[in-house]
This record gives sequence, structure tokens and C-alpha cells, in this order.
Amino acid sequence: MRSSVGTPTVADGSLMRCRETKFSGLRLERVRASAQHDGATFRNPSGKGAGLKGNPLPLLGEYFFGQSQRVPPAPLPLLSPHAGWAQRAETGLRVTWLGHSTVLLEIDGHRILTDPVFGERASPLSFAGPKRFHAVPAELSELPALDAVLLSHDHYDHLCATTMRALAAKAVPIVTSLGVGARLEALGIASERIIELDWWEHALIRGLRFTATPCQHFSGRSTSDRNHTLWSSWVIEGERHRLFFSGDTGLSPDFAETGRRHGPFDLVMLEIGAFHESWGDIHLGPENALELFELLGGGTLLPVHWGTFNLALHDWDEPAETLLRLAALRRARVLTPRLGEVMEPARLEGPTPWWREVLSASRSRER
Repeated sequence: MRSSVGTPTVADGSLMRCRETKFSGLRLERVRASAQHDGATFRNPSGKGAGLKGNPLPLLGEYFFGQSQRVPPAPLPLLSPHAGWAQRAETGLRVTWLGHSTVLLEIDGHRILTDPVFGERASPLSFAGPKRFHAVPAELSELPALDAVLLSHDHYDHLCATTMRALAAKAVPIVTSLGVGARLEALGIASERIIELDWWEHALIRGLRFTATPCQHFSGRSTSDRNHTLWSSWVIEGERHRLFFSGDTGLSPDFAETGRRHGPFDLVMLEIGAFHESWGDIHLGPENALELFELLGGGTLLPVHWGTFNLALHDWDEPAETLLRLAALRRARVLTPRLGEVMEPARLEGPTPWWREVLSASRSRER
């Protein structure tokens, strides 16, 4: 399986140094001044953290003895986006889902890449940890010129060290949450290219406005750095279009305020995978994603954070199936493009349940 960036053969040394990075100077002042920081770590306004809800024993039983199909039974269908990118986006808003939470957004003549993960594993190691189900539809080097990279928080399935090291050679600004800049500098990103934002702060970059907004999650890349950096959801505004990108989050009443301040949105991208009721405070899942969608004012929903890594105990395609079923009951507009499909939301009528083809292909192979 190809990957657009190299994968180290041992634990990533730069990441190990990154874990030990101490905030200093202006970054330290900004971290300490944040209303989300309690003097030691960042926290959610609700007080809810990353702990499991309820008795963990059933969860362990499900992990070891569950019968779920956590890995696709056949190769996932991929589309090549190159021909689509070569054409002009007629409506001014075009989207290419590249897997998990990595999306190439084309908004009013500008291009943004969200949570870029082009490595083979969502892990600090090359030989262990969640391995991707599918190749990346396009190599990092094959992407069109970017105006910005948006990085929601520092977990391994969102901040990929090898990808960031490759991006270090490109003159593109990186917008991220407060404190994450220390991680990026340790990976070779020049400090002048990093824009760190606290909740409700915004930055204007190459004609785009990025606003960090409250969400409910946690951060860290080891057992010793839990919540040392902030996590955020994001509002992205161009001249004519406005987008929302959830990053990782649980359901929170704060999103109603985001909707009041910044909605309505032309496209809402929400995480739906890697969910379980035991960690419902920090991940949405399909049902809570639709609740959040309504808090933001509705519109068009693009589900992300599913279909690429085995990060939970559910069937690999359960998030999408459940979302479509519940969305039909709520009459919510949902789009489910194929991996690598270059699509303009205004031109699509509804979802494409492409994952069902994978099961059909698997059954055909068994005959």
C-alpha cells in the first residue's frame, strides 16, 4: 500500500523530543492567559475529560470477544482526483475527502487542507498502531498549491509527524490550536508559518478567515503530556462561503453559540467514527453528530473521521450506515462522497452509500 510520506522504522525521535518540549516566551504567556487553561492543563468548560463512562469491563469484553467487522472485507474503491482538480470549481465551493479527517477544501478560489494524515499508521511507531485501510487517493506531492493547512489538535490521527515533516518544505501557513505550535516547531515547521489560536480568536490568511471555536475533547501524544495543548473546532470563511470543521469533539451546548455567531454554514464537516457510548463525552458518533448539526443551524453535512483507521469497536462502516438511517428520519441533508471524489456540494442531490459495494465485492469473491 502506497503512502505519500516516508514512515520511520522506529519510534519517531522528533516526536519524542516534541513530548518534552517546554513552553516558553510568548507561547507560554498565551497558554497561561487562556480562559481554557487552569494553570496546569487545558480543560473542557463542562469539566468532562477523556475518561471512560461507566463500567469498563463490558468494554474489555467487547474488545476481546466482539464479533464486529472492524476492518473492510475487501479493498475500498478510490477515485483519482487529479482531473477534477485541474478544472475550475464552478460554484466556488469544492471538496475532496482524502480519508479520515483529511479534506482538501476549495473555497472562493483558495485551497485548505484539514488534519493532513498521509502516513501509513496513526501511531508514533511504524510497526504498531492503527494502519490505514486504503491508499491515499493522491500523494501529498500531487496536491494543488495550498493557501493554508488547518490542524485541529495534536492526536496521532490528526497530526501526522511524517506528513508535517514533508510540509515543512512548503511555504504554506499552518493554523492550529493554542500550544500545538511547539509540536510543529519540533517537527521542522518554521515558527513564522504557525498561527496558534485560542477559542473565539480568529486570523486572516490569504483572503480566508479562520476562527477557533469551543469543542469537547482532549489532547496529548504520550501518557505524560495529557491536555498540554488545546483542541478546537473551526469556522472557515471565504468571500462567499462559510464552512464548519469539527475536529474531534463530544456533544456540547457551546455549539449553539457557534451557530449563532457564525452560522449558517454552506458545509458542516463532523466526525462520526471511532465512537462508543463509553467515550461519548469526547466523540460524537452519528446520533450526536446530527444533534450538533442542528445546533449549528443545519445545511449540508459531510461526515468525516471514519473509513480509514480501525480506532473503535464498531463495524468499519457502521458510522455511515447509522448516519444515513437517522438522517432520513430527521430529513437532514447528508453527502457521502467516495474517497478521492472531487465534488461540489451544491451539485449533489444526496448521499452515495458506496461502502455497500465493499460488502458486495467481498461476497462475490467468496462464491
